[in-house]
Amino acid sequence: MGRWQMRCRADYLLDSFEGLPPAKAIDGERAIAWQAAVDSPIYFDNCRAEQAYAQKAMAMSRARSFELVAGWFEKTLPTFKPHEPIAVLRLDGDWYDSTLVCLQHLYPMVPVGGLIIIDDYHTWDGCTRAVHDYLSANQLRDRIRQSRRGVCYILKQ
Repeated sequence: MGRWQMRCRADYLLDSFEGLPPAKAIDGERAIAWQAAVDSPIYFDNCRAEQAYAQKAMAMSRARSFELVAGWFEKTLPTFKPHEPIAVLRLDGDWYDSTLVCLQHLYPMVPVGGLIIIDDYHTWDGCTRAVHDYLSANQLRDRIRQSRRGVCYILKQ
């Protein structure tokens, strides 16, 4: 490979494409209230998205290679095997259980220096708790950081 050639990497999108699972007490009162307010203008069909929308978004991103993995995280992640280490992991699990299962299965696949972006860290209590619980249970010294625009992330140590 030449000095200026970039290696094509695979991108994976894992989603239920069915919206969010029911919020639980650990996710916080706001999460439960948000999910119950189906007529609210910020409900967005329980965050449900069509696979076609994800495919269109990936085509617009000019990703050369991507794979959609449909299904609930607890079902798809135990057998998920990416072709290489995960350089950038973006978590958008919203709730405690979804975020924790993603961390349990995917965090070990991120190499030292890899980036973990945590979408809902400041939005939902469950997400925040899952991140703290995972780091603590695994005795990790990795720190949660925040960009100037408020995006939470971890640079894996």
